[in-house]
Parts: sequence; C-alpha cells; structure tokens
Amino acid sequence: MTTPPPVLTPAGLEPAFDLATYYPMLIFAAVILSMACGIVAATHIPFLKPRNPTKTKQMPYESGMDPIGSARMQFDVKFYLIAILFLVFDVELLFLYPWAVSAYNTTGGWQSRYGDLVFLEILAFMVTLTLAYLYAWRKGVFQWR
Repeated sequence: MTTPPPVLTPAGLEPAFDLATYYPMLIFAAVILSMACGIVAATHIPFLKPRNPTKTKQMPYESGMDPIGSARMQFDVKFYLIAILFLVFDVELLFLYPWAVSAYNTTGGWQSRYGDLVFLEILAFMVTLTLAYLYAWRKGVFQWR
C-alpha cells in the first residue's frame, strides 16, 4: 500500500489524511457495537432466561422484608441540613485545593502582583466558612437525635 504524498499547509509540510490508519479503530468499534447489540438481543431470547414467577418475586421489594407503610415517607430535616453542610465544605475544598497548588508555584508571574490580595481573599473565605461552621455547631445541626 502506498502512502499519499505530503500536503503543504500554513503550518508546513504535513502528511496527508490516510483512512487506512483508522481501520483498526473502526474494526474495534464495530466489534464492540456488535457485542453490545448481541448481548441486548440475547436477553430477549425466551429459552435463555429463567422464568419462574413466584409470589415473592412479584412483590415490589425483594429485600426479604415485607413493605410497611407508604414509600413516600418524609425525611427528617436534619438529614437535609447535614447534606447541605457536606456540600458546603466539599465546595470549600474544591476552591482551596487549586489555590494551594498554584499559590506556591514559583513559575507563575501573578504572585508578584496579586499574591497578597489573593491570600487576603482566601483568608476572608476561610473566616466566613468558619463562622458558618460555628453557627451551625451552636444551633445543634451536628447533633443527630
């Protein structure tokens, strides 16, 4: 098989597009697609799947316990408060980690101009979060009854 001649582009002389270099990926994609379709089709073949419907299997829950009450029961507000606090402190880490990595990087030029300002902003952010944490602690949000 011969390779096509190079093409002159604004970036210089580059090799021409050759579809033959992508054949292994196309074959791999075809195999994966045919396997996925074959597995989905095999689940609908009657003699391959077991069919033994019993009263227990027809129940809404197969956890070994009979369902008691409604499935739409209310959760305690404490659950939501703990979830929101987790998200708040997770977002705090999301903001602090990139700053901590870039703050001590000596190759960047922004530290000489904005280093002190950014540090004061991070301190204000940390103080605000600490105050929110202390407020939640004082209100008893962390006490699970």
